[in-house]
Amino acid sequence: MSTFHLSRRSVLAGTAAVAAVVSLPSVQGQATAATQAKGGYRWRNAVQGGTGFITGVLFHPSVRGLAYLRTDIGGAYRWDDRTDRWIPLTDHLGWDDWNLLGVEAMAVDPAHPNRVYLSLGTYAQSWAGNGAVLRSEDRGATWQRTDLTVKLGANEDGRGCGERLLVDPRDSDTLWLGTRHDGLLKSTDRGATWKAASFPATPSATGQGITLLVAAGRSVYAGWGDSDGTAGKPNLYRTSDGTTWEAVPGQPTGTAAKVPVRAAYDRHARELYVTYADAPGPNGQSDGGVHKLRTATGKWSEVTPVRPGGATGDGGTDSFGYGGVAVDARDPGTVVVSTNNRWSLVDTLYRTTDGGRSWTSLKDKAVLDVSETPYLTFGADKPKFGWWIQAVGLDPFDSRHVVYGTGATLYGTRDLKHWAPQIRGVEEASVRQLISPPSGEAHLLSGSGDIGVMYHERLTASPSRGMASNPVFGTATGLSLAPARPSYVVRAGWGDHGNGAFSNDGGRTWAPFEAQPDVAKSAPGPIATNADGSVLLWSFGPANPGYRSADNGAGWSEVASFPKGAAPVADPVDPARFYAFDTTTGTLFASTDSGRTFTARATGLNSGDTEFQLVAAPGRSGDLWLSLKWNGLYRSTDGGAAFTKVASCWASYTLGFGKAAEGASYPAVYMVGATETVTAVYRSDDEAKSWTRINDDRHQWGWIGAAIAGDPRVHGRVYVATNGRGVQYGEPA
Repeated sequence: MSTFHLSRRSVLAGTAAVAAVVSLPSVQGQATAATQAKGGYRWRNAVQGGTGFITGVLFHPSVRGLAYLRTDIGGAYRWDDRTDRWIPLTDHLGWDDWNLLGVEAMAVDPAHPNRVYLSLGTYAQSWAGNGAVLRSEDRGATWQRTDLTVKLGANEDGRGCGERLLVDPRDSDTLWLGTRHDGLLKSTDRGATWKAASFPATPSATGQGITLLVAAGRSVYAGWGDSDGTAGKPNLYRTSDGTTWEAVPGQPTGTAAKVPVRAAYDRHARELYVTYADAPGPNGQSDGGVHKLRTATGKWSEVTPVRPGGATGDGGTDSFGYGGVAVDARDPGTVVVSTNNRWSLVDTLYRTTDGGRSWTSLKDKAVLDVSETPYLTFGADKPKFGWWIQAVGLDPFDSRHVVYGTGATLYGTRDLKHWAPQIRGVEEASVRQLISPPSGEAHLLSGSGDIGVMYHERLTASPSRGMASNPVFGTATGLSLAPARPSYVVRAGWGDHGNGAFSNDGGRTWAPFEAQPDVAKSAPGPIATNADGSVLLWSFGPANPGYRSADNGAGWSEVASFPKGAAPVADPVDPARFYAFDTTTGTLFASTDSGRTFTARATGLNSGDTEFQLVAAPGRSGDLWLSLKWNGLYRSTDGGAAFTKVASCWASYTLGFGKAAEGASYPAVYMVGATETVTAVYRSDDEAKSWTRINDDRHQWGWIGAAIAGDPRVHGRVYVATNGRGVQYGEPA
């Protein structure tokens, strides 16, 4: 997932947390004008399988089959050994808590198996909220929450580093929390309240701060990411009494040991293994190594499997860092480490059974089976072993059960040779577009960040065709279907072999446009096809004009009167009509000549905010709905000449339509918005005169303002795009 790089908050002094304790799940609002759906809704994921960066995996040391997993933007999960799937633990976090869907760190208590802790906070920027700590006494079934006064950064550089949260090995009531810019925090009441703890290193406003916390016997070690790796500037500290911290003597120095990424303790051999890199990752690493400390004697040894920097055979240099590390709880000296950011020769896991004297690359004989999640080939003949490998786990009850996270999945093995995604239940896509076709095999097409467009012939299994290919996109920027010719679909996105494509079979197979505007490669944006598929309009950001094609993408012409940066919307009935909303002026533009020219219609609408949505009601010409966030919902029935504010809600973020209720003449309207105080998912069967809330406090998924689509064939079924929990779909229970 992408990382934002903006200015970070200054270092706080003194008390670093407030004792704001909230029982969860919590109700975001009280009275609402909407009713609650009778009988409720059943919510499930449309299965894709992973699709995002797995930043941490943690086996419980005392309970067989108990493990936890964290992601950078999609929450945390618990492994259910009975069903072989992951159970989401943070779906109750709602709209106002969107920044808490990124999990910075996890911790378990070896002495109390039902206790689990999470530190949450996706971004440390000024515009993001502060972090929080969740604590549970029932393995995440219910939570209590403490809001922090500091920010965390689960989707920033260093998000794949070690767990920054730890239960003290000497006292289960004491917890440690490492932050990026605010030093070390300590709790003595099992995470209910936090205070700044004394720590010898000074935080940086732009650095990494504490990168890891790990227990080694009765001592606690902390990695520090703001040193430059030279002598006299240590990056590994420890405390033996829970009060005084000291730099670990004899620790590695130099560029290759600049950032301690992760650490694991072999309690039988009494050795601490630490992976290092010259940058925190997951990107930007070019050097690194693995070192171990014999804690009883203080002796350090370098046990790096392969030093970065060797020739690749193609004239390049094999540059990378080291990331994950896990030790075998049953077999002293057995350790697994991962390379990271090794693009030329592809990342691997190295395994040793003799304390690092010799290593074997597990990639070399690996057999990968991705039949359950075919998208993992990313359009190639076969999948790669992985990339962004910083999360590695070794089952304490099964020495041959190893798992590792990548930028898209979690692979696992039971025999050190055969690997397959161990990802059931985890869905982390950041979804941008949704279409539910009125006919055909698939009830859903989705467009996402990083994984392009998918054709969901089933909702309960990962799409058998994987990502849409020819060409393959990383991130999808546009998806549109011709209502009068629903077999015709177009898509746009970021790709190396073209940025636009069309399908004549409803999205099963694709072909690239014969040509594309020059600007498409650097600024692909939303695309729309008109009602019968004879005309395409493509937008390329606020610095560029829109372009039009009347020959299926073989040729393109500039549309000077199209508002720059606007998303084109086609009339679902009249092929000659297109619409676009200019956010800079708050003006609705329309075309009645198939997109050749646009003229202004309604003016004076909310302007200056790019997060809006204009949609056209299916089966009707000129019936437009405009979601303007907290400025409300507006409707036009005359093709945008005039808009009237919808009185039944005060906020609208995204809107869609589905099959009409029995006896109703107008499609069901679905909205993410608010009727009074609760931002939620709503359905209206009476043209937005009244609303029914159809999600509940256990199913909120943070920010869900990108897209929503009702199913035109099944009344009540709705698809919701989330920013890190994939596509959620709901049906009346």
